[in-house]
Amino acid sequence: MVLNPVIPKLSSKLIVLASASPRRLEILRNAGLRFEVVPSWFKETLDKGLFKAPHEYAVETAKQKALEVARRMPFKHLKTPDIVIGADTIVTVDGTILEKPVDKRDAYRMLSSLSGKEHSVFTGVAIVICHEKENEEVDYQLIDFYEETKVKFADLSEDMLWEYINSGEPMDKAGGYGIQALGGMLVEYVHGDFFNVVGFPLNHFCKQLDLIYNHSTSSLDQQNASDCLSHNSTHTTSMHSLPQPNLTAQCSQSPDSSGLHNSSPSPRPNSLSTSQTHHIQQSSSCSPVRKVNKKGSQSEVGESSWRLLNSLSAHTSRESELQDETLPQLTNRGQMTDLGVTQHEPSEPKKEDLQQITELMDGFKASKALFTASKLCVFDLLQSRPGLDATQVAQEIKASLKGTECLLQACVSLGLLKSKERTCKKPVYENTDLATRFLVSGSPFALHGYIQHCNDIVWPLFSHLESAVREGTNQHEKAFGKKSKDIFQDTYYNSQEVKLRFMNAMHSIARVTGKAVASAFDLSSYKTACDLGGCTGAMAYEFTKAHPGLSVTVFDLPAVVEMSEHFQPLHTDNRVSFVAGDFFKDELPKADLYILARILHDWPDEKVHILLSKIADACTTGCAVLLAETMLDGQRPYSALQSLNMLAQTEGMERTEGQYADMLSKHGFWSMRVVHTMNFLDAFIAIKM
Repeated sequence: MVLNPVIPKLSSKLIVLASASPRRLEILRNAGLRFEVVPSWFKETLDKGLFKAPHEYAVETAKQKALEVARRMPFKHLKTPDIVIGADTIVTVDGTILEKPVDKRDAYRMLSSLSGKEHSVFTGVAIVICHEKENEEVDYQLIDFYEETKVKFADLSEDMLWEYINSGEPMDKAGGYGIQALGGMLVEYVHGDFFNVVGFPLNHFCKQLDLIYNHSTSSLDQQNASDCLSHNSTHTTSMHSLPQPNLTAQCSQSPDSSGLHNSSPSPRPNSLSTSQTHHIQQSSSCSPVRKVNKKGSQSEVGESSWRLLNSLSAHTSRESELQDETLPQLTNRGQMTDLGVTQHEPSEPKKEDLQQITELMDGFKASKALFTASKLCVFDLLQSRPGLDATQVAQEIKASLKGTECLLQACVSLGLLKSKERTCKKPVYENTDLATRFLVSGSPFALHGYIQHCNDIVWPLFSHLESAVREGTNQHEKAFGKKSKDIFQDTYYNSQEVKLRFMNAMHSIARVTGKAVASAFDLSSYKTACDLGGCTGAMAYEFTKAHPGLSVTVFDLPAVVEMSEHFQPLHTDNRVSFVAGDFFKDELPKADLYILARILHDWPDEKVHILLSKIADACTTGCAVLLAETMLDGQRPYSALQSLNMLAQTEGMERTEGQYADMLSKHGFWSMRVVHTMNFLDAFIAIKM
């Protein structure tokens, strides 16, 4: 509810959480915030000895996490976020900072040190606001704060300690316990924000957003704001300019000059006490504002006058005032009264808005043009014989001249073909680089098979999308005249021709996405993997290429395994093997790592839990599950449309990272990480505890 006044102003913004913590995901999603997850690559190696107080270490770590993601995204992800949120939670007892335990012995050391004592949980939070300028530079502004909660543990016996440690829960949690789960039984009392102990101080964060977007910018307002937030002396709020990219290296030399410690200004008349002042800091050793020019391969640092974040909220507030002034008012009978506001004719629509709407309306035409040209083998023909005119193409594909001319012109407009005018002769056509790379059937990254699947299966199903939305079920009966109890057995494998076409589709998409998924994580500690539903083995081969010490077993239905030899590479990798079976019914092959690439989205929750339960039973501590799916977080057009696609096609659905994290945690998988590959699929790994 605290976020309600701010949510409308955030709806159009790209908000990014620089953390894969399932607890933070759940807390923020339940608050109504919509965001993407881009885990930070910042290595948490700050020297704790440089910080005067534990909360300063947590705040600095949160800052570095958020700044790393904010700097990386314009280059690696090709998009600039509006807001990046970083957080770091630590537990302190007797002056010692406790983070996540590295093993069970470390967990025992931490928990025994907390037994019978009161300790503090600090979460540092950093909010980075990104301003993209007209010259493609990005200005960053940073707000950070922390929250402290006091927690008292009961006296813990040895048996209780080890029973809790052996549950696996402590291994990915600061201080070695999770208060929201089994660890709650160890706690006698909590003084402060409960969610802060879980991993994110939601109330303080919501108030910060409210200050940013709904309050004015005068110094008096800043003091009033700090008075609201700093209800005890452990809570401070700072506004920072952006430091240099190598802040850690620059500033770790001298604690006094680094800007890592909160420097309290001298008290002034009529000001709040130094422990409660809402103050502005600027490091003497670090450049105040960093500008990023996206045109260059390296980020550029330049001078600029640094603007307070409140200038943004002032602008936003003024916009709201202007909107309110021009709105007509309703009388108590609901009739509109004229406030003397001059009525204007509607302004002409912007060209770019019309273009966007037109592209959306015509999107299905572009898709069908691509499907038709691919099915008629236009791209294969022009790859083998470039420079044909429309008459020659029509003869080869056995189509009318008029229809062929229209199709070729459409493909030119879509950037799939290029035409060359010849003097007094008809234009001739050849493939563009895009078509050569992805649309010619013999290309290493050909999507020809997947395009045919879209044309023959997805297109008929999607034409019944209205029914799918109304009924909430797949549309196989309307599209193909029969129900499908088992989509794969009844639809995709019911004939040799259809089965081969479907396997071609899965093979082509796996070849395009496989490398990005296989290289998303360091898997050097795993020796054996099982690719469940691995189809032709295309994904498995990418995993063995990326990880020389890994062997992969592809486990799929007998009908698939018997056809897999048609898709094996010329130089077969003996580290990839095939085993026939049904992963819902049969025993799973033993492995250190289980790969599920585009599998879970095919099934409803109850079947997903059946499969995850089987995997959990086959796993020992330290084994992992790696998902390759289209995550719904951020509602990117591709992922959102893919969700509609699953509605029309299957029993399943696309899910958010938080939903996958929740499912996996129910089966004992923790220590979760997510990588957005910016390919069709995102990668998600979780470890069995």
